[in-house]
Amino acid sequence: MNAAHRPVPAPSATVSWHRGLAPYEPVWRAMRDFNDARASDAPDAIWLMSHQPVFTLGTNSRPEHLLMPGDIPVVQTDRGGQVTYHGPGQLMLYPLVDIQRLGLGVRSLVTALEQAMVDCLAQYGIASAARADAPGVYVQDAKIGSIGLRIRRGCSYHGLALNVDMDLSPFERINPCGYSGLRMTDVVREGGPADMEAVADTLLAALTRHLGLPGTPREDWRRLANAF
Repeated sequence: MNAAHRPVPAPSATVSWHRGLAPYEPVWRAMRDFNDARASDAPDAIWLMSHQPVFTLGTNSRPEHLLMPGDIPVVQTDRGGQVTYHGPGQLMLYPLVDIQRLGLGVRSLVTALEQAMVDCLAQYGIASAARADAPGVYVQDAKIGSIGLRIRRGCSYHGLALNVDMDLSPFERINPCGYSGLRMTDVVREGGPADMEAVADTLLAALTRHLGLPGTPREDWRRLANAF
């Protein structure tokens, strides 16, 4: 068949779940490698996991926002945004998607990620909203979800972090996302469940709906092949 007339594959995504706490840097490298190696007709991927404690600096980070990291490692990354913290009890969702194929721009992908978190939280009776002046999701004035992305070759990596059941004290060692004194919260503090896998399932269903991808039941999630 002439390549010009080859049918465009229907949108699809594999979903992988990493059990346990993944070190940040090997995951970052794996995301970049996945992006660089993928063929134009390869299915998208969504990775779900939690990380070992780490502060990550985005491309817009300023040194003064890293107050006192102490014994927590600091990693300079290639995602957008400022400094944030990742650790146990925080759900990471990495959408490794071809945004051109999905008909998305960067802003519409950010909106989809934000709205997926809002919809997920609403399932647990938690009212939240995105803010035009500060990307992420907030419960009143407290931040519960963060977003940082990189687009390379028309495809995204990095993603979102939703605080589920965390020790929030490490956020006091930084100005989260560049905002001094920003209050943080999590799903459990707002009356939701601590079950990370259940929250991941709810969040994934919301995101695939917003991205126009088919849903993936939990029993079809793959074990993330990389041995982080």
